[in-house]
Amino acid sequence: MTDAAAAPENLDFIRQIVTDDMKTGKWGGKVVTRFPPEPNGYLHIGHAKAICIDFGIAQEFGGVCRLRYDDTNPSKEDQEYVDAIANDVAWLGFRWEGEPRYASDYFPQMFGWAEQLIQAGKAYVDDQTVEQIRAGRGTITSPGTDSPFRSRTPAENLDLFRRMRAGEFPNGAKVLRAKIDMAHPNMQMRDPLMYRIIHAVHHRTGNQWCIYPMYDWAHGLEDSIEGVTHSICTLEFDTHRQLYDWFMEQLGLHHAQQIEFARLNLDFTVMSKRKLLELVQDKLVSGWDDPRMPTLAGLRRRGVPPEALRNFCAAIGVSKRDGVTNWSLFEYHMRQELNRTSPRVMAVVEPLTVIIDGVPEGTTWCEGLLNPEDPSAGSVRVPLTREIFIERDDFMENPPKDFYRLGVGRTVRLRYAGFITCTSVDKDAAGVVTALHASFQPMDAAVKVKATIHWIAAGHCVEAEVRIYDHLFAHENPADVPEGQDWKVNLNRQSLVVKTACKIPPDLAKAAVLSRWQFERLGYFCVDPDSTATKPVYNRTATLKDPWGKKKS
Repeated sequence: MTDAAAAPENLDFIRQIVTDDMKTGKWGGKVVTRFPPEPNGYLHIGHAKAICIDFGIAQEFGGVCRLRYDDTNPSKEDQEYVDAIANDVAWLGFRWEGEPRYASDYFPQMFGWAEQLIQAGKAYVDDQTVEQIRAGRGTITSPGTDSPFRSRTPAENLDLFRRMRAGEFPNGAKVLRAKIDMAHPNMQMRDPLMYRIIHAVHHRTGNQWCIYPMYDWAHGLEDSIEGVTHSICTLEFDTHRQLYDWFMEQLGLHHAQQIEFARLNLDFTVMSKRKLLELVQDKLVSGWDDPRMPTLAGLRRRGVPPEALRNFCAAIGVSKRDGVTNWSLFEYHMRQELNRTSPRVMAVVEPLTVIIDGVPEGTTWCEGLLNPEDPSAGSVRVPLTREIFIERDDFMENPPKDFYRLGVGRTVRLRYAGFITCTSVDKDAAGVVTALHASFQPMDAAVKVKATIHWIAAGHCVEAEVRIYDHLFAHENPADVPEGQDWKVNLNRQSLVVKTACKIPPDLAKAAVLSRWQFERLGYFCVDPDSTATKPVYNRTATLKDPWGKKKS
């Protein structure tokens, strides 16, 4: 889209702002957005919404979106996160304009502008501790108190700031603050911090700097340097907008319009990078890409298609009001995309042997559909042998009246093959059923049954490991714990169940990593990166239906 006249109907409020700006020529017909992650962790599903908005609006209005890393805290940042962020944005289906940008690219300019504010008497060096500064800010109903160092002269502040830059002082000894108004009704305007001392190796600049800019100081400057027109951020930055504008106005710089939207929150999930890092560090998950994690890396490993994420973000829309979205809505969009694109195969997770009388020795070939949603996918040959495996829970020795699957004397349809009737069972010394015996009738037999089950031929399968995932947390709001209690008490101890003797078609042992398949009647599964030809590993991405809808009702 290149002109406002082509704007879609029913615009959300952000797109309406951009449309109006295009009509009035406010930014000379340009739309420049940016996605500005901090490289201090992996991106999660909440970031997916921001990515879709930042990049999506740029695409729709014929503009550009930049990827810019807000790398202003070397003590928490790492090149691993930088690389992961770029991979995640690209996987989601978006391309940024030019090379990635970094806040650290602009450190010399930011330092010069800070000196400019100091010389104008609008910034000062404060020797108070962080705790003292916090206590001096006051409350919403009471004004703050001036720092005892607020009256330093511009010359004195400039000298101290340059000595901070030179590394003369230890961490926490001094900070640079903007000099605004300690009684301002907006707490963000009460002499906010601009720089703090951090003696740490930066992943890009090494030891060149030992003072680092705060977000509120750096962000607007970065937007200004890059010519950003619409600086889109989440709702918690609403109170920061006045400070964003103040810095730009004092320096006489171009500044974008900051627009805030409600962040994405999901039930049974945490969206705090600090909490997600805690799970990784405490080894409560296997890593940032654990398929139970809400990270984009975890969702990718679980088998979630990027199209499903984009469709989900489009469906929840853009609003100004915070809320919590049901995970089941996300899974709905997963299933919609997976159902459309996943080839069908029959696999058995909990195998029970069935010996079928009446089926000749050797192999009989049946024909099945590779994907009913995609006729062009064609058919697949399905082998039938005298010995097959079915799911153990498709059989009950003494079934209740409403159980329509297999029992002694009961008949079911084998998908694509015909009908079997259980005639007897074999048991071990403990009384556990180890095998079934059954009679067989072909598919064209005049038999009425109430159940069709999946199966796999014993001579045409290999063993695989299948990992069954559930919500990582057992509580809809994982952080909702009594004061003083560890929030991790809500972890779901059954969030991962591993099945090690599953039966899959031989071809699936060689399937590409991250390829997605529908195991008929069982759900959607994805080849895990741990998978090898001799030990295939599959992750369950989603069930065929929403099991949580029933649990909540």
